[in-house]
Amino acid sequence: MATQTERIAIEGMHCANCSALIEKMVGRMDGVQTCAVNLAANNGTVTFDPAVTGMPQVVQTIVDLGYGATVIPKENRAAFDRERHEREAAQRTHDLRLFGMSLALTTLIMIVCMTPLGMSLTMPLASAVYGADHTHEQMMLVMNVVCLVLTIPVQFVAGLRFYRGAWGALKARSANMDTLVAVGTTIAFAYSLYVTFSPTTAGTMAPFETSAMLITFVQLGKMLEARAKGRAGEAVEELMGLAPKIAHVHREGQVLDIPTDDLRVGDVVDVRPGEKISVDGVVVSGSSSVDESMLTGEPMPQEKHAGDEVTGGTINGNGTFSVRATRVGAESTLARIVEMVEQAQGSRPQIQQLADRIASVFVPAILLLGLLTFLGWLAFALANGGVTGTAFERALMAGVSVVVVACPCALGLATPTAVMVGTGRGAEQGILIKDGDALQEAGKVRKVVFDKTGTITQGMPMVVGVAHGEEASEADVVRFAAALENGSEHPLARAILMYAAEHDIAVPDGMVSDFEAITGKGVTGRVDGELFGFGNESLVRDLAGVELPAWCDEFVRGEAAHATVMYLVFESFGVAGAIAAADKPKPTSSEGVHMLRKRGCEVYLLTGDAYGAARHVAAEVGIDADHVMAEVLPGQKADRIAELLDPLHEELVAMVGDGINDTPALATADLGIAMSAGSDAALEVGQIVLMHDDVRDVARAMALSEATMKKIRQNFVWALGYNLLLVPLAAFGILPPELSSACMALSSVSVVTNSLLLRRTIL
Repeated sequence: MATQTERIAIEGMHCANCSALIEKMVGRMDGVQTCAVNLAANNGTVTFDPAVTGMPQVVQTIVDLGYGATVIPKENRAAFDRERHEREAAQRTHDLRLFGMSLALTTLIMIVCMTPLGMSLTMPLASAVYGADHTHEQMMLVMNVVCLVLTIPVQFVAGLRFYRGAWGALKARSANMDTLVAVGTTIAFAYSLYVTFSPTTAGTMAPFETSAMLITFVQLGKMLEARAKGRAGEAVEELMGLAPKIAHVHREGQVLDIPTDDLRVGDVVDVRPGEKISVDGVVVSGSSSVDESMLTGEPMPQEKHAGDEVTGGTINGNGTFSVRATRVGAESTLARIVEMVEQAQGSRPQIQQLADRIASVFVPAILLLGLLTFLGWLAFALANGGVTGTAFERALMAGVSVVVVACPCALGLATPTAVMVGTGRGAEQGILIKDGDALQEAGKVRKVVFDKTGTITQGMPMVVGVAHGEEASEADVVRFAAALENGSEHPLARAILMYAAEHDIAVPDGMVSDFEAITGKGVTGRVDGELFGFGNESLVRDLAGVELPAWCDEFVRGEAAHATVMYLVFESFGVAGAIAAADKPKPTSSEGVHMLRKRGCEVYLLTGDAYGAARHVAAEVGIDADHVMAEVLPGQKADRIAELLDPLHEELVAMVGDGINDTPALATADLGIAMSAGSDAALEVGQIVLMHDDVRDVARAMALSEATMKKIRQNFVWALGYNLLLVPLAAFGILPPELSSACMALSSVSVVTNSLLLRRTIL
């Protein structure tokens, strides 16, 4: 069954119950396999069978619940984001106006209801209606009616969003934060109406300020929360900002300025001095230096000439060149990085399950607790002389306080805001974390296994020595080895070809036939019917059935002692020569290993190279000799990782490789970390991708994980502690409804603000 995954922008969510409701209702649809909604990012991801259902049906289901929903396109993303930002800006302006109206009216209500000035202001109206000799009861009625008129716009215009949200939840037989606000404010408003018009309460001031203040404070909290949530997603905005909006493309014999969204594969694009490169492609003419620090972390610009690859979003220097587009739109490196970060920010680590379980029963439990509080106060009043008007009001206000002080928002935002900020902070540092589980698990890693070539070392070995027997000269050894390796992308092959070029040793094309690559051993081929090969000792034994001659042993113990040695061997007589190549560690490898050991991690080196060369590299970077696993075939790497795994899953194992040959090992480890400066393969494998190709970033990813999990735990403590502390205070009548709503408004803001402190984390 072929499945399809789409992302949806969702508007109007207010709490964890909102996201849970959408997940439940969409998840119940025929053909939908999974639905994950991120409250902090205001989006969701749906995986479904397109043969059974489609996105229009999914969107309609969300709309029917009372939320806005739009499919996020994979193409023309920039235009979609602009439209979404415009809608959000318009919504913020609308919310600000509603809040301004609510605040002004609520202030007037408080003046009328709670200050002597209110009576002075309404006295002329009372005199006009009832005459100058009006009674106190008539005066109170006029004041209450004035407050009623002022409250109606607050209750039913500014508060309409809460009624809509509560109605959508009710239709789905659920409840959310809107339900709490709608129930609490409606009860307060209804009681004020009763006090205003009931003969039994004549002469009593109706507490209209309660419902007005509740709505005004919740509005303020939602605006502050939205602003803080927007800051949590700034990392993605900054990544998107790396892509230029306009490209200078050659079309129909002229250069046109068109939106980058309209570029096609094969287009030739001009890049002018100081501009951002608009597309992934290959330089076809011109040259310049390019700042690639956003991908590689390398501060020095890299020279680019015809035939060199460039990446969209990097910055051109002073030169001018033209690029033929090879990847555009959603397939570009930058777009895929953005998608990866967004997917990570929308993912749910295992720790979120606790919040989900609590949120599923939170609102119904609070509504029940509010009712019990009300009934408890009435029972107390009955036991102490009867239910008077004052006692009834006290009971009602205590119940309302319980309903409005409880905050499911803080609980719902505790994990996703921290994940958003944490993954965003990682992206800023070139650490791309693919999902929430990887972010959660990285801090638990206690064993780190590194591939050697290209991970610990620079991946560019250089020939450091050539030896030969009586049957061949040095040039013959290099020529035959280069002929076999010609066309290979293996680093050792490039080193031999470079050595041949530097020493003017010609390598004729087509001299080798019946070429075969033997995994873990080397390569073989024929020249004039003679079978020969170039590889390690295993290939020597397999091909010629002999041991290494004495001169080879001397070479290995001498100038090739700390190098990788490959042998030129002929089936007819044995070893004709040997070539030694050495790959130096990266400048940052030693410090990176030290950072990991300082964190208490055991560090291992895993390689197919000989033990001598592997141990030499290990010693240079600080890895213990007994932690070197050498002469390991590619198919055996996963087995070596499996041997290190903790059956109890307490001390996790991370595998760090280049994301291509190490794929089985990366998959076997508890955490796969791919090191590559933006290569295609690295973006597909591994749960974490280190864009800067820096060993130190492994320790930094672990530090980021620990910092993020610490923030999540702090957020949970605050969210749960807030409710556990303030709900009882409200139930016992210590917190009035107005103060309860203010506390509710500030609780979720505090959680988001605490998560934002992750942006200051020094990695």
